[in-house]
Amino acid sequence: MKKKGQLTVQRKTIYDIILNSTDHPTAADVIERLKEQGCNFAYGTVYNSLRYLTDSGMVQELKLEGDAARYDARVEDHQHIVCLKCGRVDEVFTEAPAEWIQAVAEETGYIIDKEQFLFKGVCAACRQTDRLSK
Repeated sequence: MKKKGQLTVQRKTIYDIILNSTDHPTAADVIERLKEQGCNFAYGTVYNSLRYLTDSGMVQELKLEGDAARYDARVEDHQHIVCLKCGRVDEVFTEAPAEWIQAVAEETGYIIDKEQFLFKGVCAACRQTDRLSK
């Protein structure tokens, strides 16, 4: 029997799927990709593994648009932008201005340890499609 804190084969397989994804997959996406690889993990195993990977800091759980959480193996500080038309999620590495962080801290009395911004817009592919359909 494996100890609770170990990186089991199932957790490693799920981590690899997230690590090799560029689209910030949902749990349902992970399950589908596992099936495509011939793996048949129980739903509970997938969800428990995602919780373990999140709690251990190996992946980030993103609460973006919609109901389903998405997962990101890039754990360094960065933000996200979501396309309002197709739902595509991209990463943003531009740092938040220090004066914004300071202003929020002064307004709220909080010490800011981490910030998370969600930008929304229309991606280039959707804008191109819109232009072509007119």
